[in-house]
Amino acid sequence: VQLQASGGGLAQAGGSLRLACAASGRTVSNYGLGWFRQAPGKEREFVATISWNYGTSYADSVKGRFTISRDNAKNTVYLQMNSLKPDDTAVYYCAARGSGLIKFDYWGQGTQVTVSS
Repeated sequence: VQLQASGGGLAQAGGSLRLACAASGRTVSNYGLGWFRQAPGKEREFVATISWNYGTSYADSVKGRFTISRDNAKNTVYLQMNSLKPDDTAVYYCAARGSGLIKFDYWGQGTQVTVSS
């Protein structure tokens, strides 16, 4: 599975961005998909996940502001980010894991999100 993230960029605090991650190589309809982020000088952290049957989970820091979704017909996972804060500035990575597995085995290359105050 190859993952290609896109949609990052510069936004003002309070603004919105939508990230997309397109999978190729095989269908990911039965995969769990997720978004993670890594800010400068910090470890990579969990942002959100969506299961094969559309169950979702969010980090407390983004709950109520970010929405993860998937379009299996397009083999793509999205992250809608609203009410952005400067603390959301990071490189965002998409990831995939096989059904029933815990570890994310497949990772995209990352897309930079910068939020100005």
